Amino acid sequence: MFKKKQKIKYKMPLKRKIIRIICLVYIFCFSSFLMLFYGPFDSFKEFWITSAMTTMSHKYLATSIYSEKYIQKVLENNSIIEVDEITNPDEIQFRKYTTTIYRNQYEKAILQKDEGNDLYKVINVSGKGYQGFLVAIYDPSRIHIATTQYLGVTGESILTVSERENAIIAMNAGGFYDPDWNGNGALPHGVVFSNGEIVSEYVEANVGGGFIGFTKEDKFVLGSMSKYEAQEMGMRDAVQFGPFLIINGKRSFVRGNGGWGIAPRTAIGQRKDGIVLFLVINGRLANSIGADMIDLCDIMENYGAYNAANLDGGSSSELVIEGKIINTPVAGGSNGLRNMSTFWVVK
Repeated sequence: MFKKKQKIKYKMPLKRKIIRIICLVYIFCFSSFLMLFYGPFDSFKEFWITSAMTTMSHKYLATSIYSEKYIQKVLENNSIIEVDEITNPDEIQFRKYTTTIYRNQYEKAILQKDEGNDLYKVINVSGKGYQGFLVAIYDPSRIHIATTQYLGVTGESILTVSERENAIIAMNAGGFYDPDWNGNGALPHGVVFSNGEIVSEYVEANVGGGFIGFTKEDKFVLGSMSKYEAQEMGMRDAVQFGPFLIINGKRSFVRGNGGWGIAPRTAIGQRKDGIVLFLVINGRLANSIGADMIDLCDIMENYGAYNAANLDGGSSSELVIEGKIINTPVAGGSNGLRNMSTFWVVK
């Protein structure tokens, strides 16, 4: 009688198991990379390219993967066509309300003030993929531009500026340019007005963008104009940036995602009744990827903005109220903050 041969079970060494798992993970990740960045998912590629190309120092995230020709094609298909007008200040008529009847939920959120607070109200806003804060400011005469006290040398933290200015509210304003690209917020883009005076003028960077600011009559004005035209218009506090979202009640045309990708965002606007809107959207977070230009237009339009503009976003999006950081900044500095050159402050 023959005995049955016992099957010998082969036990794979632990080291080989680990190597196999690592190889499988690598193959999966590499395949996923190829599928996302070179596959049929145009929306992802557009998101990636437009988000990278509008950053100050992370363009390589797109240029290292795609050709210059392909990047240009994507940017052309994702752009914003601004309304070719300058704000008509006569359309802004300051108004005080006594009504308790509201046209919609957005008007109610703006006009129904918090008890004991006639200066501002914070409204939580959210949508597909984003979460943020809209601040209604009821007295535009208290809104000004503050700058780093070391213009041309280095920027400052929004907390530092807020404390020095005794600001109740502070929000980032225009972009900045640094010749050595160290991101220290030394030089604001373009011309900066503060309290009716030009306090900075750096146009060599050629970054584009029109004036975004308030006149001496506390009316929010947008327009592509010279500094002399801005002075004639009575500009008191302003920066140069963009794009413009709404001018004279007319919304900009956004093709694709607007060419600015999805990221943390900052915007500013004014309703016809004079109420000013500060908007900061969180981004690059698990619960809030960020917003695009369509989202900004939608939010500003919903809350009644008659004129509205995009401001510097990404790592610059910051909102401080009564000395506390309200949003979730994503810069690499302390508390996620970065040094910047210009700020909107409410005093």
